[in-house]
Amino acid sequence: MDNYTSDNTARRYRAHVSILGTTQIHLRNPYIIGWWSAAFPGFGHLLLSKYIRGFVLFIWEVVVNINANINTAMVYSFQGKIDLAKEVLDTRWLLIYIPVYLFAIWDSYRTTVDLNKVCILAERENHKFNSFSIGAMEINYLDRREPAMAVMWSMFTPGLGQLYIHRIISAFFVVVWLVVFFYYSHGLEAISLLFLGKIKESTEVLEMKWLLFFPSVYGFSAYDAYINSVENNKLYDKEQRKYLTENYQSSRFQIRRGQKVK
Repeated sequence: MDNYTSDNTARRYRAHVSILGTTQIHLRNPYIIGWWSAAFPGFGHLLLSKYIRGFVLFIWEVVVNINANINTAMVYSFQGKIDLAKEVLDTRWLLIYIPVYLFAIWDSYRTTVDLNKVCILAERENHKFNSFSIGAMEINYLDRREPAMAVMWSMFTPGLGQLYIHRIISAFFVVVWLVVFFYYSHGLEAISLLFLGKIKESTEVLEMKWLLFFPSVYGFSAYDAYINSVENNKLYDKEQRKYLTENYQSSRFQIRRGQKVK
C-alpha cells in the first residue's frame, strides 16, 4: 500500500519507494560507474539500480573468472611468476571473458550518460511520487540516514549498509555471495588459525582465486551504501520541500527581484 499511486501523467519520475527499497535517478559520474564495472562487472549496473543486468554480469564474472583461473594468474603475476601465470590460464574460458568484460564497462558508461539526461528532465518536471510504502512483509519510507553509519556497517559485513538504507535487493544479493566467497576461500578458517598463531597453516588453507573477490565486494558495499545514503537524504529534502510548499506556503507569497527576505 502506497501513499501515492502513479497515474502515468508524468513522462519521468525521480524516484519510486517500494517495500523492497527506494529506487531513484540522480546525477552520477560516468567514469566512476565505468571504473566499478572494470573492478567487477555488474557493480556499475547495480549502482545504477539496473539489477537484472547487474546480476547477470556479476554471476558471469564469478563463473568465468574461476574457470579461466584469472585470479590465480593475477596472484602469480603479483609475485613475479609470469610463466606460472601464463600456464594456469585456461584460454577456453579466457577468450569469452574479454568481450563481455569490455561490454560491461561500455554499457554502464553509456547508461549513466543517458540516465543523467533523464535525471535533468525529471527534476524539471518535478512530478509527485510515493514516499511511503507498507506491505505484509515490510515498511519503507523516505527519511534521513547517516552516511558514515552506512559505511561502518558495510565494512563490518558487506550488505548490512544496504539493509540500513533499505536496499533489500542489493543487500540480499551481496550477503549471499559474501557467504559463498567466505566458504570457498576458507577465509574464516584462515582467520581462526591466525588467531591461534598458526600463520603458515593460515596461509596454506586459503584459496586465492576466491579470496581476491573480497576487496571489490567490500569496496563496492561501502561505496554503494555511502552514495545512496547521501542521495536518499537529498531526495528526502526535495520531497519534504515540495510537500511544505504545496500545503503550507501561502499562494500570495512572492519574492520579487531585489527584495530582501526577513
